[in-house]
Amino acid sequence: MKKYKNITFYITIISFFSLLVYLIIKQGKSDFTENINVYGLATEATPWKDFLLHLSNDVAGPLAILLLQIVVILLAVRVFGWICQKIGQPTVIGEIFAGVVLGPSILGLYFPDVSSFLFPESSLENIKFLSQIGLLLFMFIVGLELNIKTIKHKANSALVISHTSIAVAFTIGVAVAYYLYSEFTHTNTDFLPFALFMGIAMSIAAFPVMARIIHERGINKTPLGSTIITCAAIDDITAWCLLATVVAIVNAGSVASALFIILLAIIYIIFMFKVVRPFLKRIVELQASSRFLSRSLISIIFLVLFLSAYASEVIGIHALFGAFLAGVIMPTNISFRNLFTEKIEDVSLVLLLPLFFVYTGLRTQIGLLNEPRLWYACLAIIGLAVVGKMMGSAFAARFVGQNWKNSLTIGALMNTRGLMELVVLNIGLDLGILTPEIFAMMVVMALVTTFMTSPILNLIDKIFKSKINQSTEEDKKYKLLVYFGTAEMGRKLLLLANSFIRKRQATSELTMLHISEGNLLYQYAIEEEEEDMFRPVMAEAHSLHQNIIADFKVAGDTSTSVAKIANKGEFDFLLVGYKGSIFSDNLLGKILQFSNRVIHIPNFLLSKLGNQKKWRRMLTAPLDENTRTIVYKSDMPVGIFIDKGLVDIKNIFVPILNENDLFVGDFMQRLAENSYVRITLWDAIGLVDNSMEFTKSVRAIKSVNPYLFQLWNNNIPVDSDILKKQDLIMISLNSWEELDSRNPKLMKEAPSTLILTN
Repeated sequence: MKKYKNITFYITIISFFSLLVYLIIKQGKSDFTENINVYGLATEATPWKDFLLHLSNDVAGPLAILLLQIVVILLAVRVFGWICQKIGQPTVIGEIFAGVVLGPSILGLYFPDVSSFLFPESSLENIKFLSQIGLLLFMFIVGLELNIKTIKHKANSALVISHTSIAVAFTIGVAVAYYLYSEFTHTNTDFLPFALFMGIAMSIAAFPVMARIIHERGINKTPLGSTIITCAAIDDITAWCLLATVVAIVNAGSVASALFIILLAIIYIIFMFKVVRPFLKRIVELQASSRFLSRSLISIIFLVLFLSAYASEVIGIHALFGAFLAGVIMPTNISFRNLFTEKIEDVSLVLLLPLFFVYTGLRTQIGLLNEPRLWYACLAIIGLAVVGKMMGSAFAARFVGQNWKNSLTIGALMNTRGLMELVVLNIGLDLGILTPEIFAMMVVMALVTTFMTSPILNLIDKIFKSKINQSTEEDKKYKLLVYFGTAEMGRKLLLLANSFIRKRQATSELTMLHISEGNLLYQYAIEEEEEDMFRPVMAEAHSLHQNIIADFKVAGDTSTSVAKIANKGEFDFLLVGYKGSIFSDNLLGKILQFSNRVIHIPNFLLSKLGNQKKWRRMLTAPLDENTRTIVYKSDMPVGIFIDKGLVDIKNIFVPILNENDLFVGDFMQRLAENSYVRITLWDAIGLVDNSMEFTKSVRAIKSVNPYLFQLWNNNIPVDSDILKKQDLIMISLNSWEELDSRNPKLMKEAPSTLILTN
């Protein structure tokens, strides 16, 4: 009754007030409307024409254009970034190229109407100011990521390498300016600022991109990686100080006048380090929790960021230097820096920074290089930039004691320019120092020098690759890769891996891999994160007397990276921990959103997709999405460990319910030969009787220790009481699916499980 009462009341109220509004509007139209033509239409205009006019006005509105621009820009940078990632290049190359494609060089040249609609002249200021905010946040992150402590500890040889490369490249840049000045500058541009800017543009390096390449190539933990990171950090700090000085000279008009700006800048820097930095340190220490940041603290940090940028802009050394310095002076507390970086880097790197790439692309007119002599000049700039930065760094590295391979590697990475070069070039263009022609040449140089880094590094590796690796003992080793996400899972996976190689460590190699999900930038205090992650694993390895190789990497796509590392390292077995929950009535229904009892994918359909076995394995695996990706993309057997409180491995239960489980025999044999474990083989389909290969494995297991092996046939009922006596179930993926289909309740009560794929 109450239900109908409420409905009646609701309908009555809505109807009454709707009628009242209608009557008021009707009376108002008759009293006040006298053939008013609001939109310039004739009085006989139809509703359809009114709608079209409204629509055209809304589509061309400033906000609609800006939103459409953001959508197009984000799509373009993602697509081109993805393409570059697939061909082994940093995504920043694709993002820069996307900006050039959307600019007048390609889109404006071939689709001028689309370009004028998407990027009308009146809308460019909006993109400019949004991109400037993105750059401020980006430079703040770069400052945050600089570990001054690391630079202090490793600055000896790195300082020589970095400053030598800057000196050589800067001098070459000034020399290039001498030959370009008369023809490629504005009439009111003095030689001094032009020469200084060309020197900066030729000598700067891209610290974020360089650091990412180092992590992707796995040399970040080596002395070489530490040297390169320190060189890049010193290069960045020096280049930005030089840039601030050059901007001060340009704004002041002369070197003498610039001295006052430089003096004021020095006072500002001292104030930031001696006053603001201790204040921030105290504020962060008062923070109640290290797991989240209060809104008050976040507000204070942003105030410091933008006040610092404002101060440096007013002084005359550019706002970006202030943002960079604000990041540098932030407290060294690791959790604070990582937490704050996570809060702003997505907005900065994913949303606002792409606007800067496109804004740069809109200002880059490669079509201006329409004569051979202009392209000759561009090629000369690229060649001299490579010689100055790469060879200057390489020879300095060789002088301080690096071998030729390391020296050339340092040179190739220091030659990377990327985003930092674009920032400098845009400042030069805004100040009226660089002409559009020189700007286009330098953008091409930035793209080429960044793009060539990975191929040069591959070439260096190929040239210096040892030729004595044809039949060494190391090649014959059984190589096992263990990927873990948490320290506790790593400890248990190590215990499990040790069972397979305990007695044969001399002919085995065990690599423990942890991948920290990272971003484009070098993570602050990454050494501390690595130490925290591997400390329990190292302790477990010590207690087991197991030698391990600790491998710590940073990557955006962890699952794909695991498969790539496993394939590239030619490992024999990949062991991973399962993250998701497997306690459901129907696991495949939970994970894949359909029942494993009704789904059937015909083989002829899978054959159209390529590898039948891998596609079926991927589609029907009882795995989360990340683990499925690892299984599908890996070229070796994969073991997925489901932990239910594993403490020790003494009793192992091995069910055989599928005729394709022959490979499980190899794993049982390896366990028997390396560990004192009791293996119970439940051969539910009589595979021992039907396969000579499997029978050989069983005989080999018995010959090791017949008292620690027992064979059951299908007549022995397996229930939860039997499984509770086991420490581990080792089972193939096919048999797991079969057993789960027969008795899902039994699988829920099963102990820790190792699922094997072939």
